Amino acid sequence: MSLVLEGGRVPPRWAEARSSQPVISLDDYNRQEEGVRIAFINNMPDPALEDTEMQFFELLNTVAGDVPVRIKLYSLPGIPRGERGQQHLNDFYFHFDDLWNSRFDAVIVTGTEPCSPNLRDEPYWPVLAELLDWAERNTVSAVLSCLAAHASVLHSDGIDRHKLSDKQFGVFASSRVADHALTNHAGDLLRFPHSRWNEVREDALVSCGYVVLAKSAEAGVDSFVKKKKKSLFVHFQGHPEYGARTLMKEYRRDIRRFVNRERETYPSMPRGYFDAAATKLLTEFREKVLSSPSEELMTMFPEPAIAGTLQNSWHSSATCVYQNWLQYVVSKKADASVFAALAAFSGHVQRKRSAMP
Repeated sequence: MSLVLEGGRVPPRWAEARSSQPVISLDDYNRQEEGVRIAFINNMPDPALEDTEMQFFELLNTVAGDVPVRIKLYSLPGIPRGERGQQHLNDFYFHFDDLWNSRFDAVIVTGTEPCSPNLRDEPYWPVLAELLDWAERNTVSAVLSCLAAHASVLHSDGIDRHKLSDKQFGVFASSRVADHALTNHAGDLLRFPHSRWNEVREDALVSCGYVVLAKSAEAGVDSFVKKKKKSLFVHFQGHPEYGARTLMKEYRRDIRRFVNRERETYPSMPRGYFDAAATKLLTEFREKVLSSPSEELMTMFPEPAIAGTLQNSWHSSATCVYQNWLQYVVSKKADASVFAALAAFSGHVQRKRSAMP
């Protein structure tokens, strides 16, 4: 069953991708109480805003199966936006204040590019902190991606992130180190892309009650969880949702920043991602850029020769973990409904007994 975006606000790329699929009305979803309603908080910068939508929509649509999934789109106020990005939000996203008056089973919060070394100095920090508190009280589970994961542990437990000497960039294999509902049937190794300049460390997480699900000797902690009030907070330092070409696009973007002198060093190539032929082409391109950096050289970036060789080697890990997550939400939502029904029945019996002479 396909997912549905609430309010009739369907971004054009997703509408085009699903044009051949049968249309399912929102009324059909409303009649199915076992469905899952998700608030999707997309905070990615403008160039990645629509790509991130597609990545999460495709992943959730893949794992939904027979579970009706309804999504409502939001973005944190305070994220810097250009005219096109702001117009996209105006057309397809809801005002953030709408969130506080809505009911959701789960929330997904993406990261964004930081503007300050201290996350508490970000212009969106007060609203993000309020969102995290809200999620603890009002959702079955929250998924926090990359910077959002770092913000979550900083806000809840004062765990600081640490700057890395180089960008943690590429596809890394992580060992499953805990038995948990989210890693059922995942095997002993999970592969996920990472793209970050900072990390939170295992010792700090464990000392504050977090359960590490998977970690890598090379990339550190990959995923970790903690129950916060009524909600299971699921943290990813990496990006299970990424598409096959996402890391290539980020690498190209970072090279462009180098030639435009927005960064001092030529970016490191993503690890575990390009094959030997692609690596050779990109190494040759690097030599050309370093010999004479210019924006014009970006037209020679060998994307056409590389793109067709890229594989989503993390697809099975991503779908397994997200399918487990969705089933967890469905199960906990059902448990809550049963508890509420039993409580209502018990109250009804007590009232009848009190009314008896």
